[in-house]
Amino acid sequence: MPDPEHLGSRRNPSMPDTEHLGSGKVRELYALGADRLLLVASDRISTFDVVLPTAIPDKGRVLTGLAAFWFARTLAICPNHLLAVRDDGRSTECRRLTMLPIECVVRGYLSGSGWKDYQATGEVSGHRLPAGLAESDRLPGPIFTPATKAVTGHDENITRAQAGERVGRERLAAVERLSLELYRFAAEYALARGIIIADTKFEFGTDGEGRLVLADEALTPDSSRFWPADKYVPGRPQPSYDKQFVRDFCEQTAWNKTAPGPELPAGVVAGTRARYIEAFERLTGISFADYLAHPEIVLTAPGGTRASGAGNRP
Repeated sequence: MPDPEHLGSRRNPSMPDTEHLGSGKVRELYALGADRLLLVASDRISTFDVVLPTAIPDKGRVLTGLAAFWFARTLAICPNHLLAVRDDGRSTECRRLTMLPIECVVRGYLSGSGWKDYQATGEVSGHRLPAGLAESDRLPGPIFTPATKAVTGHDENITRAQAGERVGRERLAAVERLSLELYRFAAEYALARGIIIADTKFEFGTDGEGRLVLADEALTPDSSRFWPADKYVPGRPQPSYDKQFVRDFCEQTAWNKTAPGPELPAGVVAGTRARYIEAFERLTGISFADYLAHPEIVLTAPGGTRASGAGNRP
């Protein structure tokens, strides 16, 4: 396996004992035989769909550990693809699935592209919302707002009808139900630990028997908006534990949001790393140092079910 430390700012597809299947903005994907995959989370960070030249140290380990933590705690809601977390803390062995061609976004608060859509139309992905809402307002209830899964460029919000055309009406109803249930569980859990999950994105696939399986990553700072609850004030953008800190820096430069992106100064790198680690420790109750020493602790910590057990194997 290539040294994971060198996956931070560049793609490294060389791995002699496996087949490299592809590179995403953050992850490297390898085949482990016919029915398993290896996902390696790098320290790369992207904004506006551009991978920046500066890595955030340990970011990939935060994403891997936090996703595994949630996978272990949501098995009662939905099976997931996780089989094992490797000792490097950034690599996971997973089941190979047939992925659905949509992103399953759940919004509990009005922010990001949802806020922009609401300002323009009073709706978000076909949901008519009450008049007079302000930026970052809590919604009357969480809403399911599917999006396209773009290979290049930006994902785009779509309506439930458009999503149903892509995956079928019955399948869409099932992923909507699971997405909302996962969000409600995680949002309540996180709020008790001082973090608001404003919105999040799930991805699902199907196994060989056609069952829906939660995949990719779940409830991480890359796939969610995490806000400190004690600093929440509706009517404005919120401070966050996610990569909004990097987006804000990029917005203040003269960058035109096309590749190559700007180098990040040391202060932005350190601040982003600190935010990711604080989110990890608040949500898991595990020190990041302990996770680095024993990555599987996220699967066996008190209150969790071991996600790599037989019940989650193909």
